[in-house]
Amino acid sequence: MKIVKIFLLFIAVLGISACNFLDKEPTRTTSGSYFSNEAEAESFLRGTYAILTQSAFYGNEYIFLVGGDDTEHYGGAGRAPYGKGLICNNANTSDPAVAGFWYVLYSGINRANTLLENINQIPGISENARKQYTAEARFLRAFFYFNLVECWGDVPFRTFSTQTVNGLDIARTPKDQIYDFIVQEMSTSANDLKSAAELNYQPGRISKSAAWGMLARVYMFRAGEHFRDKTTADNAKITEYFTQANTYAQKVMAEGHTLATNYWDFFIDLCSDKYNTKGKESIWEAEFSGNYSSDTRGEGRWGNTVGLPAPDLSAQLNIIGKADPGYSYGFFYCTPKLYELYTANGDINRLNWNIAPFTYTESVRGKGVDGREFEKGKLAEVKTQYYNQSYSYGDQSVGAKFGDREKAVANTDLGRVCGKFRREYEADKKNKNFTSINFPILRYADVLLMIAECENEINSSPTALAYQCINEVRSRAGIAALSGLSKDDFRQAVKDERAMELCFEFTRRFDLIRWGEYVSNMNALVARAKNGSDWKLGPANVFSYFQISDTYNYFPIPANEMAVNKLITVNNPGW
Repeated sequence: MKIVKIFLLFIAVLGISACNFLDKEPTRTTSGSYFSNEAEAESFLRGTYAILTQSAFYGNEYIFLVGGDDTEHYGGAGRAPYGKGLICNNANTSDPAVAGFWYVLYSGINRANTLLENINQIPGISENARKQYTAEARFLRAFFYFNLVECWGDVPFRTFSTQTVNGLDIARTPKDQIYDFIVQEMSTSANDLKSAAELNYQPGRISKSAAWGMLARVYMFRAGEHFRDKTTADNAKITEYFTQANTYAQKVMAEGHTLATNYWDFFIDLCSDKYNTKGKESIWEAEFSGNYSSDTRGEGRWGNTVGLPAPDLSAQLNIIGKADPGYSYGFFYCTPKLYELYTANGDINRLNWNIAPFTYTESVRGKGVDGREFEKGKLAEVKTQYYNQSYSYGDQSVGAKFGDREKAVANTDLGRVCGKFRREYEADKKNKNFTSINFPILRYADVLLMIAECENEINSSPTALAYQCINEVRSRAGIAALSGLSKDDFRQAVKDERAMELCFEFTRRFDLIRWGEYVSNMNALVARAKNGSDWKLGPANVFSYFQISDTYNYFPIPANEMAVNKLITVNNPGW
């Protein structure tokens, strides 16, 4: 089926996930004569935002497409490779997750195009609303195109909506032309977006900060395109891209954002359906809601696929609170490389939040969680951190099978399950598979590290501002400030800091690609995974996930798209 046929299919049958900024009301979009007043325009805009929360995007499959890097991997004792996406190095051109992401992005683009074509003719719409909705739609369309370019490179490009299924074969447009469109749309749309302060730092809706921060990310990825294409670097252009990224990131810096007091405060807010209670760090989130018990389908999978494993107590309605911290499959594990980055930097704060320091336990199966077993030495550390902000079960009594306690022997396995998204902070009775936990698309710590990187790249050495930004992130983590580094050493420090700060937020794969390090960094872990001495999951099913080639710098064009779109004649290299 052609791109545009899929457009129409998505518009007709795709459920619209609710968004917090519109009070989590359910809606559904249509086209044609739908735009008869301002409320309907707002509803259609909500449908464009809703693309972010579809199962093919942040709602689920995204993590299996872009996950898998040198800091985290799909894992679990005896667990077979995942059957979709690129995460286990087993994808092909018929992969359903790849195709789903391709089509959902084009569906979002089509929705934005439809809104933009109609908004100037809507009766009674206020000028303020028209300008704001136009800006949001333009930004979202550009954001969807950026995802296409990041993943596929050259892709079909159109800025008008689908009206018919006839004569719609579309050739791939060179990505440089699409980049030019993206940066123009993001920068111009920001003029009519509200500031984060005007939105009361509520991150569900696009603000100037979100537009500028994402634009900085676009420029930085573009600066590294020569690596994945193996072309000669144009140093003048690269410097210009970093300069532009720096300019827009510093615009965000002037918008009143701050880091949350403690690293875990941000994620406790995220998992509790709260925003910026201890700092103005969250800039843009994909918003989810509910527990799969009402007619509104607004749930996601954060904390369930990526989270702390716990027993499935969802069917036992009388087990609530800390007795049911929420089921998680625990699909994502750290690599020893991430664990050792934390220990080398003395970073126990981010280590003990991002890499689970304990497992939930039941003394009587089926009766509810009544304890936690900590890794040796971790209980005392967590008691100085977030212990009083988490479910705790009291110190274990002598001979008891419940309560908080430690393992008697130190764990030598450095490939441990992710602890970043924790379901215990969800307010309602928990569904087995669906959660209300939002996904952080952009937060202020990321912006600070962008500035630090850009300042270093466009100067002969790290500047005072570069140190200020990276050390603000490190200070919040409770680790030593950096000083006196060369340009190369500071560049590596930024790379390591991004790994420690942003792990399991699924930015790392694209960081590695733009640095020209994705394939080499992945392959460097193969021997260690095979050895299995301190990475126990390695011999079973992990080492092959890291044996990637340059093919994986791009996604494959879906086979069904190439079968019907006769103007796409060549797939990406290796596919």
